[in-house]
Amino acid sequence: MEHRPRAGKIGGVSRPLRKLGFLTIGLFDPADPRRGHESTLGIIELGEQLGFDSAWVRHRHLQHGISSPVAVLAAASQRTSRIDLGTAVIPLGWENPLRLAEDLATVDLLSGGRLNPGISVGPPMRFDEVKRALYPDTSDVEDFSYERVRRLLGFVRGEPATGFSGTEGFEVFSDRVQPQSPGLGERLWYGGASLRSAEWAGKHGMNFLTSSVVKAEGESTDFAEIQLSHVRTFREHHPAGRVSQGLVVIPTDRATPEQRAKYQAYAEKRLPRTAAPQGPARMLFSRDYVGTSAEIAEQLHAHAAFREIDEVAFALPFTFEHEDYVQILTDIAERLGPLLGR
Repeated sequence: MEHRPRAGKIGGVSRPLRKLGFLTIGLFDPADPRRGHESTLGIIELGEQLGFDSAWVRHRHLQHGISSPVAVLAAASQRTSRIDLGTAVIPLGWENPLRLAEDLATVDLLSGGRLNPGISVGPPMRFDEVKRALYPDTSDVEDFSYERVRRLLGFVRGEPATGFSGTEGFEVFSDRVQPQSPGLGERLWYGGASLRSAEWAGKHGMNFLTSSVVKAEGESTDFAEIQLSHVRTFREHHPAGRVSQGLVVIPTDRATPEQRAKYQAYAEKRLPRTAAPQGPARMLFSRDYVGTSAEIAEQLHAHAAFREIDEVAFALPFTFEHEDYVQILTDIAERLGPLLGR
């Protein structure tokens, strides 16, 4: 697609939207989980047909969503040929970095170098309830800090995992994780909501995923202003790094009256949480963008952080039906994207 200039100047030069992506949670009915997974794969195939540059899947454990995004993207890699495939995000608290490095490299090779793994750290959600099942012997000593990310980075980028390599009997052993996939180490993303995360990702040569949730760490409670500070902090430490923004965007150009009503009700139900920071961590949520493509484009052009973004992964709402996602993706690709410069 031809790049068109759009609102927003940085140093007098416009930053056109270079990559248009979307994010799906992949919900399923526990009575028929295959149908939900097939729906997710069908949506990714549709995204490629519509010209999207990337498709991202969320990650959910012990819920009715995608628990194994790497496996889902392995399947998607065999049904597509061009679209980038990402995770947003894999919480490393549930993972062994060495084993995950093996899986990521394998899927990246199968996809022809299209995998974009997004990860985050911290204790697993509801850790007190799950720790006996997840880490029955080591829950008190597991390290859920950035060091867990550093280990994964090292394994993916070819650092030794052991001190031994060579032949033993008939078997050949490597001191590095196998397979190694060239270029994957430069396509790792960190999903962060704080200044500290933005700085850490930049200093360690990762890309940066910023979403519809940020931490209100200072006095400001303006979502766009806070998010912009994260984007700029990351770029100070990694000017060549990529930044992707994931807001909930629901164009209604081709929606039926029933769909429009459902979309508005969804956004209105979630609106109160955007009024002020939530909880002890002071998490601040972005509003959802619902309306015609022209209305949404105008609102995004006025968004301080979006004006400095050249990649997006617009998030599909959690609880909609397959036909709703088809309509939303089609409108994003054919109506909204061109208005944003893509």
